[in-house]
Amino acid sequence: MTENRPTTLCVILALSALSGCSGQGSAQSGTPTPKPTAAQASAPAPRTVTGTVVETMDAAAYTYVRVDTGTERAWAAASHFEVAVGDRVVVPLETAMENFHSPTLKRDFPLIYFVSAITREGAQAQPAFPPGHPPLSGGSPSNGASPVAKVIAPPEGGLTVARVWADRATLAGKSVVVRGQVMKFNGGILGRNWVHIQDGTGTASDGSHDLTITTLATARVGDVITAKGKVAVNQDFGAGYTYAVVLQDATLEVK
Repeated sequence: MTENRPTTLCVILALSALSGCSGQGSAQSGTPTPKPTAAQASAPAPRTVTGTVVETMDAAAYTYVRVDTGTERAWAAASHFEVAVGDRVVVPLETAMENFHSPTLKRDFPLIYFVSAITREGAQAQPAFPPGHPPLSGGSPSNGASPVAKVIAPPEGGLTVARVWADRATLAGKSVVVRGQVMKFNGGILGRNWVHIQDGTGTASDGSHDLTITTLATARVGDVITAKGKVAVNQDFGAGYTYAVVLQDATLEVK
């Protein structure tokens, strides 16, 4: 699903299986999820509500439900699952997005929660991200691919991947241009596509060789692309998953 997102990348909910994100763990199936840091572990758990589904719809890889708890009604969305009006479900209110517009549904949601999983009352939670989406958590990323063999020169006036990492604190909120080879592409995750690029700079040990990009554009693994977007740092997507740096709302140009 290709959805517009609010300007703040306060989305996602770690639906347990996204790999290879900048500064993240391996994308290979079966790789254990890194443990959250002490600070993350101490973060308060999201409020969970139980209620009756009064409205539901599917859009691409997502299922939207409106849940009536008896005291409030809330919209939530997770990766596609089977549900019907009248079902009793449990929803963790993990990531709130205000004024969310869905082009696919041609509908505006004043407030909607993108959550890790929506389960029937009494059922066991299932991972909500589509299979193959890389974990968002910290650790050194391998992306399931070998690093690029040679350095790819940055575009005129642009930066290397390593420079974005090194200067991320001062670049936060600013628009930058980078160029690199697409090492991983995951489409339609929470209304956007996720691209991982490398340009031969940085080091794998600290993850500074790989940059995560969110975009509405598409690309193929192996493409050399030029991306322009806004730098965001220390993005927390819930469940102990964070990005040290991410280039968001980017436009892409394939070389």
